[in-house]
Amino acid sequence: MTERPYDRKTVLGWSLYDFANSSYTTVIVTFVYALFFKNFMMGEGGDGTTLWTRGATVTGIVVAVSSPYLGALADRGGIRRGLMMSSTVLCVVFTAFLWFPMPGQALLALVFVVISNIAFELSGVFYNSYLPDISPPERIGRISGYGWALGYVGGLGCMGIAMALFLLPDQPAFGLDPERLEQWRAVPILVAAWYAAFSVPMFLWVREARGRGRPRPRVGQVFREASRQIADTFQEIRTRHVDIFRLLAARMIYNDGLVTVFVVGPLFVSSAFGMEPLEVMTWGVGVQMASMVGAYAMGFLDDKVGGKRTILLTVVGLALGGIWAVTATSTLSIYLAGFWVGIFVGPNQAASRSLLGRFVPASKETEFYGFFALSGKAIAFLGPFLYGEISRITGSVRIGMGTVLTFFVLGGLLLLTVDEERGIEAKEATERAA
Repeated sequence: MTERPYDRKTVLGWSLYDFANSSYTTVIVTFVYALFFKNFMMGEGGDGTTLWTRGATVTGIVVAVSSPYLGALADRGGIRRGLMMSSTVLCVVFTAFLWFPMPGQALLALVFVVISNIAFELSGVFYNSYLPDISPPERIGRISGYGWALGYVGGLGCMGIAMALFLLPDQPAFGLDPERLEQWRAVPILVAAWYAAFSVPMFLWVREARGRGRPRPRVGQVFREASRQIADTFQEIRTRHVDIFRLLAARMIYNDGLVTVFVVGPLFVSSAFGMEPLEVMTWGVGVQMASMVGAYAMGFLDDKVGGKRTILLTVVGLALGGIWAVTATSTLSIYLAGFWVGIFVGPNQAASRSLLGRFVPASKETEFYGFFALSGKAIAFLGPFLYGEISRITGSVRIGMGTVLTFFVLGGLLLLTVDEERGIEAKEATERAA
């Protein structure tokens, strides 16, 4: 196989999609809208945290079931770009719809969040699958890290604008009415516009790899082939690419800890330390800045020492940060714990993505990244669900948050069974045989 040369414009276009879509995770899922939902959307006596985590559970199940099929469909039908564009548009539209639900209409708001979040997660299947196409093997770690670091810049930028225009001023911009909480409800409109605008370079500058322009089969044939391909790909991963199978199994566990941090971390800080929403967002800015630095710096480490070692380092760091956060007794301590966790969050995700990229045979990227998404969502509902239920049963969000430690420890132990060199050799053998 001829390696694709490094092209700065292509890498920038690909990375800008991270810059675009991270506004959604940062502002909607993690910090701003999650806090608005918890504090304002529920009626008197409602439990916003439990309902929010149940929405995350629904999202995880739908993405887990559909992502391998859509990955196979994208590769068999040659429609990866179209599916990525469609899921992007769907996420943007339903994010903008979050302007409409008023306090007391929590279920309507949650429906819009779940639909937009499913579309967001599925767009990531197609987006991640471009990484091996645009990255020479010796640069794949740092390019993945570039994307993740730029994503944190985008998330911070969007959240900063939201705070400056809508949330901090006594009189929000554009004459928004605080009595109707329009300053909060306008934030998703900003996110939708940000996501739409900055995703454009991805579709203009990043082209399909050579060989994807083969004639497309008929629609019925595509669906039949995709259905068969799911079983074939799973069998291939299990038997011929054992290190991909082990990586996905490990990621299924440790990623659940990350999902829990993303979904309920700000809610935990708000409940355990009595922080107001704007205080939590300030805390979140610091966490995001630490994540940006970590993702960028450890991208070089990834290329130097390998993805497996980088992920193991981050899993240990995340477990220690989890212990610190659960036992923190002061605002300063939870700030420092958040910064510590942030340093390892971005590199964990970037190195997981790049390590799979080292293992994936050419022309099968989207299929394999479909299973990558499955590994990230198969049990991703479990962490937020356990947090919500254990916190409710025990009356302690600290005990609920302690569940993340189990996921990091078990995931790290499974990752020890991955042999990075053997995984790369299996990829090369598959490509030679093709």
